[in-house]
Amino acid sequence: MKLVLVQPDILWESPTENLENLNKLLEQIEGNPDLIILPEMFTTGFSMNTEEMAQPPENPVIGWMRGKAVRFKSAIMGSMIIADHKKKNNRKDGDDICYFNRLIFLSKEGDLFFYDKRHMFRMGGEGDHFSAGKNRLIVNHMAWKIFPLICYDLRFPVWSRNREDYDLLIYVANWPAVRSDVWNTLLKARAIENQSWVVGVNRTGKDGEGISYIGESQIINPKGEVIEKLNGREMIREADISLEELDIFRQKFPVWKDRDHFEADW
Repeated sequence: MKLVLVQPDILWESPTENLENLNKLLEQIEGNPDLIILPEMFTTGFSMNTEEMAQPPENPVIGWMRGKAVRFKSAIMGSMIIADHKKKNNRKDGDDICYFNRLIFLSKEGDLFFYDKRHMFRMGGEGDHFSAGKNRLIVNHMAWKIFPLICYDLRFPVWSRNREDYDLLIYVANWPAVRSDVWNTLLKARAIENQSWVVGVNRTGKDGEGISYIGESQIINPKGEVIEKLNGREMIREADISLEELDIFRQKFPVWKDRDHFEADW
């Protein structure tokens, strides 16, 4: 599968300008990739300004993504701030509007799948502004089973655990430069422990809160070897990953057969 990792310098709370910048970056793509991966909150940066920045569930940004899927004959994914309805418990007066850090996955055929970020970044107050998601998403794309997650989810191995249900684990992120060692270490750990391809797509630049991002978007094979890694500049990277290579490794070194089994709460 041919991947395109998109590592932009996201302008703070500027959706129109960010989409214009992404248009320029994506024009560097050669041929037709199978999956284009954008970072977390790719139109706004990691903003807690939910009331002003939130989009409805079907919105112009998703329309833009659909256009790119058609243009490149490719699936495309990334997260954004979404305002959606959530039923009140034991109430008869309608729904609450809740805000989600929602990952959108659009297939080549235009089918939409979504995942709401499970783990709220406590230190940044994300839980004070967003509702946590409850459900995993596995997307069947081509012959691959893809498990998309968002940023802080990376720190939680139980949620990321491979239950023999995915081949490719993807994290989209706004991961600060000050914790780059954690980013690099945990991405490799998730690949090794889950015997899966792992992709991390991060942003670069500095956000409106003065937080710097170093990029370091990367692809890691099931052995934990980094096969592609971007530096701190704004850029894209095209790379191929092999399902056959994964299957051969899993058969030759079947660690997954000795995993512990336990009950999960989802």
